[in-house]
Amino acid sequence: MIRRSFLMLFSIAIGVQIMFAQKIFNLEDVYKSQEMYPKSLRQLQWIPQTHDYVYVDNNQLIKTTAPATEKKIYLTLADINESLRQAREDTLVAFPQIVNWLSKQVFYFRYKDKLAACGIESNKVMVLGTMPQDAENQEFDYKHTQMAYTVENDLYVLKFGEKAVKINTGDEKEVKYGHVVHRNEFGIEHGSFWSPGGNKLCFYRMDESMVADYPLVNTTTRMATLQNDKYPMAGETIHQVSVGIYDLLAKKTIYLKTGKPLDKYLCCITWSPNEKYIYVAELNRGQDYLTLNQYNAENGDFIKTIFEEKNERYVEPSDPLYFLPNNSSQFVWVSQRDGWKHLYLYDIEKEKVRQLTTGQWVVISFDGFDEKGEKIYFTSNKDEITGQRAYILDIKSGKIQPLCTENGTHFVTHSSDGMYFLDRYSNITTPACYKLKDSKSTTLQTLLWDTTSLKGYDLPQVSIGSLKNANGDDLYYRLLKPINFDSNKKYPVFYYVYGGPHSQLVTNSWLSGGHFLHYMAQKGYVVFTLDNRGTANRGFEFESTIHRRLGDIETEDQMVGVNYLKSLPYVDTTRFHIDGWSYGGFMTITLKLRHPEIFKVATAGGPVIDWKYYEAMYGERYMDTPDENPKGYDKSSLLNQVENLDGHLMIIHGAMDATVVWQNSLQFLTEAIKKGKQLDYFVYPTHEHNVRGIDRLHLWKKIEEYHQTFNQ
Repeated sequence: MIRRSFLMLFSIAIGVQIMFAQKIFNLEDVYKSQEMYPKSLRQLQWIPQTHDYVYVDNNQLIKTTAPATEKKIYLTLADINESLRQAREDTLVAFPQIVNWLSKQVFYFRYKDKLAACGIESNKVMVLGTMPQDAENQEFDYKHTQMAYTVENDLYVLKFGEKAVKINTGDEKEVKYGHVVHRNEFGIEHGSFWSPGGNKLCFYRMDESMVADYPLVNTTTRMATLQNDKYPMAGETIHQVSVGIYDLLAKKTIYLKTGKPLDKYLCCITWSPNEKYIYVAELNRGQDYLTLNQYNAENGDFIKTIFEEKNERYVEPSDPLYFLPNNSSQFVWVSQRDGWKHLYLYDIEKEKVRQLTTGQWVVISFDGFDEKGEKIYFTSNKDEITGQRAYILDIKSGKIQPLCTENGTHFVTHSSDGMYFLDRYSNITTPACYKLKDSKSTTLQTLLWDTTSLKGYDLPQVSIGSLKNANGDDLYYRLLKPINFDSNKKYPVFYYVYGGPHSQLVTNSWLSGGHFLHYMAQKGYVVFTLDNRGTANRGFEFESTIHRRLGDIETEDQMVGVNYLKSLPYVDTTRFHIDGWSYGGFMTITLKLRHPEIFKVATAGGPVIDWKYYEAMYGERYMDTPDENPKGYDKSSLLNQVENLDGHLMIIHGAMDATVVWQNSLQFLTEAIKKGKQLDYFVYPTHEHNVRGIDRLHLWKKIEEYHQTFNQ
């Protein structure tokens, strides 16, 4: 009887446990289930010149007029498809992505290879034209219904309804027109730039004939084929760039007379509002001297240098010029010249400059002006280092008004007149929150507040803190405790590292670090990440102190994190695992080789092994050339540290990687064989620098299995 009662109670207890048991992530669901992501208001945006904002819900465009709360169905997918059927065009399966507003009632959208305009009141869709299927580097001028694009190396202009015009007359095999140059460094994201009135197109011309071919091998063909890439390694010959202007009316091209040397970097291309001038930031090969120059857009003549910037380490331009509305002589420039990324106001005619923001914080992004050009919107970490919030700056008085009081990572869009703004944010406890606020930062309406995302999952406890390094700097870290955490147990550490420039991994945002790191915490690891010196948004000294000695300072700071973890009673100091990709792959192997007594298991993806194998634009900024800094290159080279390899290391690389070329890790393999050192190696034959798409699931499982195999 006692035995039967015990069994009954045991069965009930098990049943209750099963009933209330929570799930852990199924990695497949990250790619298959919307349940894994916070709720959202899709395509939330303002209609220009109005107080109307719209978003898409259930294939319907919903409109509300601020500050009212009433919602109205403005347009439906069924309306669009009916109009497309009448025009004998293919219909859509989902509400299209609005790419631009032509007016208060008309928006553009693209589908397949077509550009269409949709009139809301008329419920009519007009297909404006078809784009070539092989068109790349597309730059649209929606206001004037035209576009620029490239096919292979050539640049074309297409006025919808007319025949495309090829701009370049030559067919040079190693010269590209309208392509992104300088390997996307210096904030360069475009290869061509429309003038404000749509009458001219400014574009890059990149001559790569003097750059060595780097062989990539495509193994998907019956006979493996050679796929050469122009890859200028540090210290080697780089490409030569010039800037052209094509006049659509005169049908002629002129080039800016930027002069010599030819191996400089041409950045921050900006039209003057009146289309008379082009501004170019010209950076020397050594990246320590910049001039902002003004050129005549009619004949390409140099007019004058607006200002210079110098720094013994490096100068790194990242933004174009932001001209004040309806003012061709005043613009805002973003610079770190005082040691922090701030805004400066320039008057070209009066040759005056005034610093608009100041302090030991950084402007993360310039977000625009109000209609009158009296105020500036920007995003900053002024009040929260691991977050970002929106602010308004009064240009005349210099007064800065915060728009967000909630901790977290905010993304804000303003109505045209600045009276209202839409605020989307998250933090480590809030999956998503959308609010309508006024210019005084008063919340008028909460549009969506997601508190249920991943509610059925057992999530790790997330904490953000800071540690002091020997230099007295605050180093911010993120720590995820295993689920069902028991302070009396000992847990292994999964140490995730990046540590390179332009990164900030420790942020006050939802699921900070991504699904995979939370998954590893669910699998029983203490998951830890720390932003060392060299990472972003902490001021120039913090970021640039790694100059000419990559790996040294970062390692010092990461060991501060290691020592902190070792002090925690629930950390198993014999089971430190580490993982990272790209610069993080470099740091993973660096830490593994310099501290083999600490890191027992490591996985490194796409790692830089020796900086002389990396491209010139990025590599020379932080290391100078191999001839200028031989000791720095020698010390940072992981080829010189292979003899320290101990424990378990897996290197993962994409065979078609044109960013961190495959040669890096192959050289490490070669040296390991010479030294008689064993390691594991895995190749993704068709992937470039990262493993994207559904194959990333394979990568995650590969990393998990490797660490679990040696988690003893």
